[in-house]
Amino acid sequence: MARAALGLGVRDLAKSAGVAINTVTRFERGEELLPRTLAAIRAALEAAGVEFINGTGVKLRS
Repeated sequence: MARAALGLGVRDLAKSAGVAINTVTRFERGEELLPRTLAAIRAALEAAGVEFINGTGVKLRS
């Protein structure tokens, strides 16, 4: 949801997070990832303007 809200493609997010494209796809399918991988994806989304709320949702920073 966050990636789409930013208008980022899978390749864009993968590059920003420093992970493989397949890793982003696995993440979006809900597969389990290493904590450091999740942290890298989260950091990339936050750097792009996403704010995580209460662990259940996201919004774009204004």
